[in-house]
Amino acid sequence: PEKTAKRRAKHLNVHQAGKSDCGVKSNIKSIPGVMTIRGCAYAGSKGVVWGPIKDMVHISHGPVGCGQYSWGSRRNYYVGTTGVDSFVTLQFTSDFQEKDIVFGGDKKLVKVLDEIQELFPLNHGITIQSECPIGLIGDDIEAVSRSKSKEYGGKTIVPVRCEGFRGVSQSLGHHIANDAVRDWIFDKLDPDGKPKFEPTPYDVAIIGDYNIGGDAWSSRILLEEMGLRVIAQWSGDGSLAELEATPKAKLNILHCYRSMNYISRHMEEKFGIP
Repeated sequence: PEKTAKRRAKHLNVHQAGKSDCGVKSNIKSIPGVMTIRGCAYAGSKGVVWGPIKDMVHISHGPVGCGQYSWGSRRNYYVGTTGVDSFVTLQFTSDFQEKDIVFGGDKKLVKVLDEIQELFPLNHGITIQSECPIGLIGDDIEAVSRSKSKEYGGKTIVPVRCEGFRGVSQSLGHHIANDAVRDWIFDKLDPDGKPKFEPTPYDVAIIGDYNIGGDAWSSRILLEEMGLRVIAQWSGDGSLAELEATPKAKLNILHCYRSMNYISRHMEEKFGIP
């Protein structure tokens, strides 16, 4: 189409001798709601940070498209039995329809949570990854999370406000996901509670490795052969218990700075973990 051709004309040009550049326009902000290779805040939260945590169910809360787009697009390998104690490759969506946009989706979310509890009772927690319409209509996913968590005996349910329109890149989604870990995991820990393991001076956490194709396993083997003990992987092949154990680490080893610097800085300031 003529309009698209005009916009795309800036993407390709011929370099001429003597000129400093060829005039190609790149790194242009993507438009919220338009699927691009860059991704959005939802992609950064659901697809990168939370999605690989294997023993939690991650709901794509909104229309089915975003959940389908994020499903199985990354090779986050994990050990476990799918549908029993691991849910990475399953897609959970509230499948918003027009009536949900008009009347609100809180009741539908409650139903989805109840169904997950019935069908997958061994899950250790649930996250609600909000898509664009959720923020636009103002659904109160935090209130639903609190009430259902109480109903399920204190189960960890994390509302994540990662609507795509919040940012034009995945990076803001990483930040939002990190803040959700801080607010809904770390801040709920019993400050006097003992860790569920016997700590050693050699406990480390691998932060910002998503086990794409199994690379976190390789890193872990090398670290453990050095005499360190890896108590958590964030978040490839990771678990809720590992997230909860991380404040007891003696050192955070940061792989992907872009996606996990926020929570690592928080842990350094609050827990004194370098």
